[in-house]
Amino acid sequence: MGTKSAALPGQVLADLRELDAQTGGEGGARRVAWTSNWERARALFAERAIGLGLTPERDRAGNIWVELRGESDSLLVLGSHLDSVPSGGWLDGALGVWAGLGVLEGFLRDRRRPQRSVAVVDWADEEGARFGRSLYGSSAFVGALEVDELAGLLDRDGQSAAEVLGAAGISFDSFEGADPRLERIAAYLELHIEQGPILAEAREPVASVTGTVGISRDCISFEGQSAHAGPTPMEGRADAFLAAAEVAVALEELARRSGGRATNGRLDLEPGIPTATAGRADLFTDLRHEDAEALEQMHVEAGRIAEAKASSRGIEVTKRKIWSIEPRAFDPRLVEAAREACVSSGGSDFTMPSGALHDAGELAPLVPTAMIFCASQRGLSHCPEEDSTEEDLECAIRAFDRLARTVAERSDLS
Repeated sequence: MGTKSAALPGQVLADLRELDAQTGGEGGARRVAWTSNWERARALFAERAIGLGLTPERDRAGNIWVELRGESDSLLVLGSHLDSVPSGGWLDGALGVWAGLGVLEGFLRDRRRPQRSVAVVDWADEEGARFGRSLYGSSAFVGALEVDELAGLLDRDGQSAAEVLGAAGISFDSFEGADPRLERIAAYLELHIEQGPILAEAREPVASVTGTVGISRDCISFEGQSAHAGPTPMEGRADAFLAAAEVAVALEELARRSGGRATNGRLDLEPGIPTATAGRADLFTDLRHEDAEALEQMHVEAGRIAEAKASSRGIEVTKRKIWSIEPRAFDPRLVEAAREACVSSGGSDFTMPSGALHDAGELAPLVPTAMIFCASQRGLSHCPEEDSTEEDLECAIRAFDRLARTVAERSDLS
């Protein structure tokens, strides 16, 4: 491949560090979707693309595309996301976006067009940090977004998704069906940090990813009775918080029994003061499993647990679906090509499923898809301590470039 055609890890890392300097810092990444810092991050990406002579385009959902025309209209897409969770990490999502741009820069340095056209996309609001609905941009692109369901979701300040996205120039009326660009896509590739400890514990820098887990995300609401903390006896209280707390602990036990994951990531209380019992508690849950049937069983059992715990305290309970996605397997030929790219770039023969969600999961049912993971130090992500060694990052960037170049030139890998 040669040094001219290789994506330059040094430039990709320099771009990532500049992004961190402008939108992160000691408190972690501050690129929550639909905020000014997120827009600044996207502006940096657009500025770099323009500097390479490429033209960024914004689609109907707010995703940003940069395309390098090839010998054919057949399109290879390299994607990830620039948005972050609050106080997130500097690499989550951003690594894949900047590495994709590095692939395009490598082709431009070679002064030749690839057989396939190659595009880099920054998917909008992958994290779902503000409204709880992950994979917004990619699901809107493939036509899988439930618009009415999204529009009514509220952030912590009571603003609806319809209001916030409308202010950003997003019209839900345009979301009929899939984006026309989908018909051109021959394959989709994504580079991401692992976000867990498996690679770090195995002392492996990279891995080929076989697919993503399924997820079921709900809000469980408990309606009790608010009462004064002093005069109200302990007996007979209808404390919604205690019911929610019991459910949270029980879901942890459920996940251990089933071999899945259960997370209670948010709890909202009313009135939310130290001097009164909670009359209402909203518990936001996230259930995950590699097996679709096992995930459904977890979801059903979670509902039974909530009803039982609430009933024992004389409290009403309701469960509202926020979002769900079934487990998604990646294309076997691309998974193998990714494995070969990892081996030839300094890694070893290592494959694994993803326990985290990625935009690749939305593309996988419709186009051949694969991912490469880079090891995460201490398995930490979604926090300021998120990091990967420079050596592992360089290996991952080289592997992703090799994979992208292979798929861009071979018509049988699609």
